[in-house]
Amino acid sequence: MRDSLRRFKADIFQALAHPTRIAILELLSSGELSAGVLIEKLGMEQASVSQHLAVLRAKQLVVNRKSGNQVFYSIRDPLIVEVLNLMRTYFHAHLKESLEMLDEMEKPLETAR
Repeated sequence: MRDSLRRFKADIFQALAHPTRIAILELLSSGELSAGVLIEKLGMEQASVSQHLAVLRAKQLVVNRKSGNQVFYSIRDPLIVEVLNLMRTYFHAHLKESLEMLDEMEKPLETAR
């Protein structure tokens, strides 16, 4: 059982392992968007965005619906947005820590008397 859960987690993190897929999820975090709008906002080729959306659909992170000749995408479960927000918090915490270390390193060395 634990192994299948680990595989599940690894699959999700694998789907999140590309900046474009994270950007797609961030764009969708405020609501449903058409494929055309996603392509426009990302400034990428349609084929590339389609490939990334296919990965997100395969891992069941996004769902789609068709309306006429348009396809609309949305996040399947808002918990994934929480995961991304936690990663932002984690990044900021460690960035702050790194900046503090850099500040310490840049302070002039005190000469021993």
